[in-house]
Amino acid sequence: MIRLILVGVLLLLSLAFFLQNQEQEVTLRYFFGLFEASTPIYKPILAGFAVGLLVTAILLFPPWVRSRIDLRRKTKALQEAEVDLEQLRHSLEKATGRIAPTLTDEPYRDRQDE
Repeated sequence: MIRLILVGVLLLLSLAFFLQNQEQEVTLRYFFGLFEASTPIYKPILAGFAVGLLVTAILLFPPWVRSRIDLRRKTKALQEAEVDLEQLRHSLEKATGRIAPTLTDEPYRDRQDE
């Protein structure tokens, strides 16, 4: 929630900056002065911000994908371990002839706290 508020404040401040500096011009010199262009000051700043977002997204995408794959692998391993645990509980019940406690045997008030 805090991130959303910070992004909102940043966008409002950026919008205020762009609106206040619409008429101010800046001269951009490309390729060591071979080409010059006059443009409002907010355009190069906005372009730099967009390039920064693009570079950040490109750099953060592979670790994000790796973490999602790792999470999926660990979730699958956990589910398999839970199935194995249930099978062991059932085999224990058959061997001893008594019923092992399960989550459904808990009183209602204990499950309310979770």
